[in-house]
Amino acid sequence: MTATMTDTPPPAAPKTDTGRTGPGRRFGRPLTILAAGLVLVAVVRIITGAEQLTSGGQVSAALSLAVPIGLAGLAGLWSERSGVVNIGLEGMMILGTFGAGWIGWQSSPWLGLLCGIGFGVLGGLVHAVATVTFGVDHIVSGVAVNLLALGATQYLAKLFFSDGTAADKGGNPKQSPPVDSLPRFDIPGLSDALSSVEKHHWFVVSDIAGILGGLVTDLSVVTVLAALLFAGSWWVLWRTSFGLRLRSCGENPVAAESLGVNVYRYKYVAVAVSGGLAGLGGAFLALVTSHTYLEGQTGGRGYIGLAAMIFGNWRPGGLAMGAGLFGYSDALQLRNGGQTVHALLLLLVVLLAALAGWKLYRKAHWQGGISLMTAALVLVWYLFTDEVPSDFVGATPYVVTLLVLSLSAQRLRMPRADGMRYRKGQGK
Repeated sequence: MTATMTDTPPPAAPKTDTGRTGPGRRFGRPLTILAAGLVLVAVVRIITGAEQLTSGGQVSAALSLAVPIGLAGLAGLWSERSGVVNIGLEGMMILGTFGAGWIGWQSSPWLGLLCGIGFGVLGGLVHAVATVTFGVDHIVSGVAVNLLALGATQYLAKLFFSDGTAADKGGNPKQSPPVDSLPRFDIPGLSDALSSVEKHHWFVVSDIAGILGGLVTDLSVVTVLAALLFAGSWWVLWRTSFGLRLRSCGENPVAAESLGVNVYRYKYVAVAVSGGLAGLGGAFLALVTSHTYLEGQTGGRGYIGLAAMIFGNWRPGGLAMGAGLFGYSDALQLRNGGQTVHALLLLLVVLLAALAGWKLYRKAHWQGGISLMTAALVLVWYLFTDEVPSDFVGATPYVVTLLVLSLSAQRLRMPRADGMRYRKGQGK
């Protein structure tokens, strides 16, 4: 009898993905979302008559308010990509405001800027010593840094600003004497041309002109520096071997150490850079926004920066968008009050309705129903009122923060070892 054998066919070769994986696919979706958002805002502007929604002045103010938030978020990005949660950003910003105001009025704003960065680095090193070397819980250490920074700056302000030459020049226990301004500039020709197009109030075209005009008008050198820092951080963290090693410390420090990476060193560098960036954000508030150190002038921007970082999924591009959104909402309530914020209610109705449709399409009926009901309530609010109450207007940036975090929470992925205690030698 002849034995028959059944030949098992070899496994099929994996199919080659013929889809595009280049820059077009990577940037196509964000550009589409950006274009759709711009058209939607233009439609709301036409319907409501709220011309300030996309005016150059509004965008310029939003940019100024977004810079310190963005720098705080970028500081958190550096720290958390190395695995260290940095709740102490608010305290490091406070140190930056004091350092910039203290040195700035005595010498020059440029030295004040450097001193603000240096004070922030000092706060970052304190956090690094506590968390990296001694293994203190990251949240506890960050809260301690915030409290220490607040108490230290209040004491030093009373010591240095309340008498003598400082008091004669306008200082007091809660603020420093005025500091000279850092240079500001427009882009010649482009600013005037865009302003002229904006005044025609054309659909979409004038909106684009207003947005671009706000981005090239009355720029501070620190704003330009912040933009360069965002681009440089992306390149360093995602395009260099140094950045790869630093990010590996935040993903799997044990594996990184087994491959020869000095995890402690990279964590220290990352948290020190984090402190310097937060200090720069504080120096921006002292030297560009108010030209003086003021007690409490950070106003929780360190925490909002953390929210922007989380919204951006621990990446510079998304972080910049989050900071811009929070700066824009803050500028609305500061510049235009209840009428312009009232116009945004209509925009919120459309966004909630779109979210409801998406959730219902994905069979998330409960979430879709809640979104649809909320959209209906906001629409009723819009139709039966002419202005948002002033108490709610002041809370606009914080409401936006909560909404953005709640809507983006499902797509987030933090570094795997973020906040975990690591002891040297675990990878050997």
